[in-house]
Amino acid sequence: MPNRLAHETSPYLQQHADNPVDWYPWGAEALRRARDENKPILLSVGYSACHWCHVMAHESFEDPGIAEVMNRHFINIKVDREERPDIDQIYQMAHQLLTGRPGGWPLTMFLAPDQKPFFGGTYFPRTPRYNLPGFADLLEQVARIYAEQGDAIAGQNAELMQVLQRTVPATPAGHPPSAEVIDTALQALLSQFDRQYGGLGDAPKFPHPAELESALREAALRSDATLRGLAVFTLRQMALGGIFDQLGGGFYRYSTDRYWSIPHFEKMLYDNGPLLRLCADAWLVTGDPLFAHVCEQTAAWVMREMQSPEGGYYSSLDADSEHREGKFYVWLRDEVESVLTEPEYAIAAPHYGIDGPPNFEGHAWHLRIIRPLDEVARERGVELERAEMLLQAARAKLFAAREGRPHPGRDEKVLTAWNALMIQGMAHAGRVFGRADWLDSARRALDFVRAALWRDGRLLATYKNGEAHLMSYLDDHAFLLAALLEQLQARFDIEDLRFAAALGEALLERFEDRASGGFFFTAHDHEPLIVRPKPGYDNATPSGNGVAAFALQRLGYLLGAERYLRAAEGCLRLFADQIEQHPSAFTSMLAALAEHHRPPTLVVLRGEPDAMRTWATALDRQYLPATLVLAIRDSLDDLPEPLAKPKRPGVNAWVCEGVSCLPPIGELTELERTLRVPG
Repeated sequence: MPNRLAHETSPYLQQHADNPVDWYPWGAEALRRARDENKPILLSVGYSACHWCHVMAHESFEDPGIAEVMNRHFINIKVDREERPDIDQIYQMAHQLLTGRPGGWPLTMFLAPDQKPFFGGTYFPRTPRYNLPGFADLLEQVARIYAEQGDAIAGQNAELMQVLQRTVPATPAGHPPSAEVIDTALQALLSQFDRQYGGLGDAPKFPHPAELESALREAALRSDATLRGLAVFTLRQMALGGIFDQLGGGFYRYSTDRYWSIPHFEKMLYDNGPLLRLCADAWLVTGDPLFAHVCEQTAAWVMREMQSPEGGYYSSLDADSEHREGKFYVWLRDEVESVLTEPEYAIAAPHYGIDGPPNFEGHAWHLRIIRPLDEVARERGVELERAEMLLQAARAKLFAAREGRPHPGRDEKVLTAWNALMIQGMAHAGRVFGRADWLDSARRALDFVRAALWRDGRLLATYKNGEAHLMSYLDDHAFLLAALLEQLQARFDIEDLRFAAALGEALLERFEDRASGGFFFTAHDHEPLIVRPKPGYDNATPSGNGVAAFALQRLGYLLGAERYLRAAEGCLRLFADQIEQHPSAFTSMLAALAEHHRPPTLVVLRGEPDAMRTWATALDRQYLPATLVLAIRDSLDDLPEPLAKPKRPGVNAWVCEGVSCLPPIGELTELERTLRVPG
């Protein structure tokens, strides 16, 4: 008989609807029952694309014997971390404090009826292995400890709550950090840089788009070849590696090895939006066709597989198909040989490494670029143009063959924050490459979010099957505001500017800590939880506080609204001590700090649309990370003062930094000279 999860909007919760476990979604009913019966809560947090979540489900949650123990001793609550990042954030932090180890998914936490955690872990196997206890034995042990050691648990929880509260910054510094902390952060990134294979740190190796963006931006502003090399070399290694889907486009979540070869095969929307934007910038900086190819393939994947008929972007693709991780993506050699002609195989096999030893579980191949195409062509005695045609044909045939396999599951909920990241990525890449279809895709998604998830001046967090619900979070507002600022540069629309202003007001009204500065992750009228986070560091996604400060500053300059600039400065002052202690963990915040010390350059173009489009396109082909370019048609008059430039013959540009503006510029070449960054 289905449990209470069958009618939830989360595909992850629905995956557990037929478990014999008496699951509850997080809510008043479950929490009340825990209090009334004085039972501990077993909180299980995961998401639909998570491989180890599936493993634990098959091993334990589908087992009637383990379910009986869970139902007898605990109130069992299942949470989708993508719909409830507030809950996930709190209990991931509690897990780290309790265990001294970073968390992950599935997150398995045991709570007292008052929601305070007293024990936890991540994945637990059904029977003891991997140096982990068996889940069935663990359940009995935790239940016994709860029954026999109530006073000790209460004392531990009191101490834990004090530590959790101290993680929420409440004392602002007298002023924001100096710009020198950016230098310290960049040096820390360089010290972590893997000069042999690219990326930061060792395996498992994550993309770190916020850090790479910081390196690329500062490299351009400082003419720093070393920083530029860090970002470009890493992105190139990723593009050649197995973390990028060489047939279907898009990046997987992370590499399990140092070499970017074998990924964890889930594809997340939140990774691909920032990486699409970053690869477009890498193309601007280098002109390398590899980055144009990556953008082309990633945007095609997004529109083909991740955009709903209604316009919104879906959340993720599963790592597993047919209960095996990566099965959809990897190849046996005879499969490749059966699909391709001999000339196609002669080019594709050495290019993708199929002629070498298997790289996946000792018997199969996951495609990555092992040898450059020009090298393979020379060795085979084939003209490069002919080799390119053969490789293109091989890719098309392999992709078609792969499409015939059972596909990984797709999480079709539409999350506001993640959609914002992809809207920003598609709008930026569309602007850089002049791709109307990518811009149209971003427009459709933005229109969908506004129509379905913006209700009476309030955002909602998630949508599926015609239902939008859940109170939104800081990230929803901050990321969407940043996406609107990108959209305004791609195609200026006064309605988007008004929407951006409304989002700015909502950010201040619903999330700002007016006493101490910064922004809470949850709104002022959100349900009370055991702690109210105010995170400033970057995680798998950029910091909501960092993006809010950055976007509000820019919005303040566009609208001439001092309150947005004050809110951004308050955020920087609140996190000043943390930034100075660990600056490389705050790269999103450092982007806001850089523009606090030196305001971004605002370029307002006015003139006849076709001629003005020529100017805007010329600027789009330059990497100008500290510049906003708005091409405003002459028919628009209802503009805020900083944008209300007079109509003049031809095309004219007004270049402003903060409140200082140069005289209008009437020649494109002069404008390009004025804006050109050092390197």
